[in-house]
Amino acid sequence: MNDSLLPAPALPAGLDAPDEAAVEAFRDSILAKLVYQVGGRPERASPRDWFIATALAARDHIVDDWRRSNDQTRAEDRKGVCYLSMEFLIGRLLSDALGNLGLTETARRALEGLGVDLDAVAGQEADAALGNGGLGRLAACFMESMASVDIPAYGYGIRYENGLFRQVIADGIQHEVPEDWLALGNPWEFERSGLVYEVRFGGHVRSEVSVDGSTRMIWHAGEIVNALAYDTPAVGWRGKRVNTLRLWSARATDPLQLGDFNRGDHVGSQASRMRAEAISRVLYPGDESEAGQELRLRQEYFFASASLQDIIRRHLSNHGDLSRLADHVAVQLNDTHPAIGVAELMRLLVDVHGMDWDAAWTVTQAVFSYTNHTLLPEALETWAVPMMERVLPRHMQIIYLINARHLDRARNGGADDALLSAVSLIDEQHGRRVRMGHLAFVGSHRINGVSALHSQLMKDTVFADLNKVCGDRITNKTNGITFRRWLHRANPGLTRLLVDAIGPAVLDDPDRLADLAPLAEDAGFQQKFAAQRRAAKERLAALVAGRIGLRLDPDALFDVQIKRIHEYKRQLLNIVQTVALYNAMRARPTAAWVPRVKIFAGKAAPSYHRAKDIIRLANDVAAVVNDDPTLRGLLKVAFIPNYNVSLAEVIIPAADLSEQISTAGLEASGTGNMKLALNGALTIGTLDGANVEIDERVGRDNIFIFGLTADEVMERKRAGYDARAAAAASPELRGALDAIASGVFSPGDPGRYRGLVEGLMHDDRYLVTADFDSYNTRQRDVASRWSQPEAWWRSAVLNTAHVGWFSSDRTIREYAADIWGVAADGS
Repeated sequence: MNDSLLPAPALPAGLDAPDEAAVEAFRDSILAKLVYQVGGRPERASPRDWFIATALAARDHIVDDWRRSNDQTRAEDRKGVCYLSMEFLIGRLLSDALGNLGLTETARRALEGLGVDLDAVAGQEADAALGNGGLGRLAACFMESMASVDIPAYGYGIRYENGLFRQVIADGIQHEVPEDWLALGNPWEFERSGLVYEVRFGGHVRSEVSVDGSTRMIWHAGEIVNALAYDTPAVGWRGKRVNTLRLWSARATDPLQLGDFNRGDHVGSQASRMRAEAISRVLYPGDESEAGQELRLRQEYFFASASLQDIIRRHLSNHGDLSRLADHVAVQLNDTHPAIGVAELMRLLVDVHGMDWDAAWTVTQAVFSYTNHTLLPEALETWAVPMMERVLPRHMQIIYLINARHLDRARNGGADDALLSAVSLIDEQHGRRVRMGHLAFVGSHRINGVSALHSQLMKDTVFADLNKVCGDRITNKTNGITFRRWLHRANPGLTRLLVDAIGPAVLDDPDRLADLAPLAEDAGFQQKFAAQRRAAKERLAALVAGRIGLRLDPDALFDVQIKRIHEYKRQLLNIVQTVALYNAMRARPTAAWVPRVKIFAGKAAPSYHRAKDIIRLANDVAAVVNDDPTLRGLLKVAFIPNYNVSLAEVIIPAADLSEQISTAGLEASGTGNMKLALNGALTIGTLDGANVEIDERVGRDNIFIFGLTADEVMERKRAGYDARAAAAASPELRGALDAIASGVFSPGDPGRYRGLVEGLMHDDRYLVTADFDSYNTRQRDVASRWSQPEAWWRSAVLNTAHVGWFSSDRTIREYAADIWGVAADGS
């Protein structure tokens, strides 16, 4: 089965009910697009033809609002936001655009009159392969919310031609193949051929004395790559505002060395073009080689430079005075990927526009703010100094000067040598590397974490010294999600139920979800809530049957863990507990076992071999468990390949249990936890990231918390942790690990997972064994609650009722007020 999804029911009748004139006009527009832009005929049109025609018809409505938004922003001279992110995981856009414009039913009826089904048409759209996981999906939610709360904004990133990769599972093993999402065209984007910027690399720097006697640094680049802009409109709720997602495509300045070509070197004549265009080819190219590391650095500088040049061009066109740049634009760095932008803005202000260093630094700090997304030291980017000097020689000089002044201020403030070493932008202890998190921190006026726990841990751990030296710059902005995508569009069945129960105002105001709480005690409403969940589970079951040939029982407990595969997210803990459950079911076949389906989805980075081993183990466990007749179908395991936004939109409404089981203190926030709770799934999780705040809001009786806290994790690690002792003390854990290590799930290769288990015993850095017994106990509590339908559905309703606060609209309003200094909601 391909990635097109099963049809979804429409939004509740009357929410965007059109009149016949509007339907006819939209139908005429679709037909005109089909004939004159697609070049098709109605009687011969393919589903893909109908998709393109419908998208183009919708796009005409968007363009009108887009122009209005831009004209209004210029007329009112409003300060705006530029959001720099390596990822924008926007997913499919047709349903989103139609829903936000109130055109869903208009389009549905227009197509019905042509004998075409809207949901089948929407399924033809490829997922935009512009992201990997939570970081990119957060950026997409923020773009939609900035438009919805009427904040002028540009998102800036890279137009990856092949995105991350398409995940193929063969014999349980992940294989990566190119994601050709642009192969059939993209009706949403506009190529801006007039917006091309030169991005420089390599070469050398020379000082030159100007006629006024001042010294200027001149960067003589060794290579120039052009950045070409492609714009995609970001539509806000009810069309209030349409903002711009501007993505850069890399183009060679000279695509063909004609002399070399004519001499017969047909491949070599295009080498410079291939080198340049590799920049926007693939998201996160493998970085095991030095060439791969250099390509990542080139990508990050490429989009940061093009974006800042564009920001400055627009500012000069409208205002002229660069000293007031921060009065008109706020630039948010989404993680460390765009951190090189701090040095690049200094280069542009000082070298290109002749600004004094101190004045430029004041502007730079006032413009930038930085969102940190990780507490893992290895995930805080660093670049080898020799590579930086070779690829970006002028920026290395600027970073040295920023660092010297930064350390002088710290030394004058009383910092000793140890503290100076800790806060330096250059790590001298590990081969001399530039700390990009430090650069982003020093160059920004505010730094935020993405959950209350994460922000506090930033102050206590990874950025404790910097926060002390630079003043208290760290604040918290707990992540959020757009309810339009993750409730209205992903779960129209639940949306209909909510509107019928508490009124249509809930579509505009997530806080109105709280009105649902009294109905949690209503047996009739519980039954309706359960019925819409079962319909979603039937839809997911059909998808699973089509993709991997596994039949699922919609009446079973759907236990879901969907996220990037990483050791700290502890998919391994889930798998080990699954094996323990399997062992227990076989040992006690007459016990009253709750039917359960363990659902996994997620991608591992191509070079992350341990994560890929975990994917293979999940698939091997599934192969054995699913074929064991002694279980009588009571336990199934499904690993669904090629996780993306569209797949998430099918899984999340069908989930009963949400697995949020990262090692406490390591997950910055999470947003999957919010999406699943919004749709009524109960969370089993540690007190990590935003789980802490979800726990506070839904109530401890409606969530399954287990495991060590962040403080206990740190103490356990300080004291030295013995995984072997933990395994020896837990018969169920020991039995599960022995089964995995001995080849029960890899009979053709009994030693396949021996190293995985031995590695866990030798260095259980993510404390899988420490939390196993607590997790296993809570899973039994989950089964007990599931066996009491009234108790389960009461908790499910209360989860939906109490998570309105996790709207990304709320998050964006907090950024606007506390960090960006921009007006929201037209105020």
